Amino acid sequence: MKSYGYIARDATGVQKKGLTQADNSSVVVDRLREQGFTPVSVKEVVSRIPKARRATRSKRIKSSDLAALCWQLTTMLEGGIPITTSLDIVSQDIAHQYLQKVVGQISDKVKKGQPFSESIAEFPKIFNRLCCAMLLAGETSGNIAGAMGKLAQYFDNRDKLAKKVKGAMAYPVFVMTFIVIIVIFIMAFIVPRFRKIFDQIGGKLPAFTQGFMTFYDVLAHNLLYIIGFIVLLVVSLVIISKNKGGHYMFSKLALRLPLFGKVFSQAFIVTFCRTTATLLTSGVSVLEAFNILTGMTDNDIIKSAIMRTRDHIVSGSNISLSMAAAGFFPNMVVKMIQVGEESGSLPAVLERASQHYERKVDATITTMMSLLEPIMIITVGAVVSVVVIALYLPIFTMSDV
Repeated sequence: MKSYGYIARDATGVQKKGLTQADNSSVVVDRLREQGFTPVSVKEVVSRIPKARRATRSKRIKSSDLAALCWQLTTMLEGGIPITTSLDIVSQDIAHQYLQKVVGQISDKVKKGQPFSESIAEFPKIFNRLCCAMLLAGETSGNIAGAMGKLAQYFDNRDKLAKKVKGAMAYPVFVMTFIVIIVIFIMAFIVPRFRKIFDQIGGKLPAFTQGFMTFYDVLAHNLLYIIGFIVLLVVSLVIISKNKGGHYMFSKLALRLPLFGKVFSQAFIVTFCRTTATLLTSGVSVLEAFNILTGMTDNDIIKSAIMRTRDHIVSGSNISLSMAAAGFFPNMVVKMIQVGEESGSLPAVLERASQHYERKVDATITTMMSLLEPIMIITVGAVVSVVVIALYLPIFTMSDV
């Protein structure tokens, strides 16, 4: 599709300027006439794509990209701009090329008479079942702008939560990578030089230094075998994780990791409460909300708990008792949902619960960082100390003699 700039006048003679996308200028003229405007001029707009846009051709769409898209559409829909025009205008400002292409295709489908919710449902890798359900509810109630606004807020909150969890994992990964680089540098450049010095000096080395040099010799002479073993181990773990039993084992392990397991479980509780609140506020049924929630996690333990909860609800139990029977959800969340059911304010209670657990995630991450920082510093110091002591101990011994 091409971009066209147009100038038109309405029935009172007021001039209007704008941009739109179409296959050719005739389509733009026909569209303006259908809207009650008299076209004055229609010209193709040829713009050079900035370098920043060329770099975003990946098919991976971030939550921040979806949040920005939803906020823009919300603003335009609330301003009374038709959905097709809004999609055309927004697509011109999208920096992500793949998302821009998808929005253009959605716009074409809507122009042909296909409902907006069905159009986005054809791109499940970008717009999940939650998006489709909320927009379907918005279409049914005649409030697409409101549904789009809730989606924008949801994607914003999800992006913030994901950044917090990734930030908590980034620090230890960075430090461990730093330690590995230090060890490789020492083993490759420092130790061989000291080995030559020790050979020239002769004599018996201290036991600690002998043990360290033995470890170095084993490492140096079997390096290819060690690398092969590590590669084989990683491949084996990947294969095991793709099996049903192996995936279940790793899911259980992820939730039992010291510190990290607590962050993962609390982060899902935030997602669970916020997603359920958003869906219920939009008019989606409870059962449909739980069906959507099962697809929002890859952890088998959590997914199994959600499915058990849904099965209990189908059997006639209320939400709070069903969640308690599932055995995964914290007692506080269950009690809050019970209060929400009894007071008829379940979405509001779920939103408060999500805010509470988001604060708990922040507190847990802060605590984890305060514990990990000294542990990592001690680890780096211990590695360096062992190497320094092992290499300089013979020199100190000789000086004593």
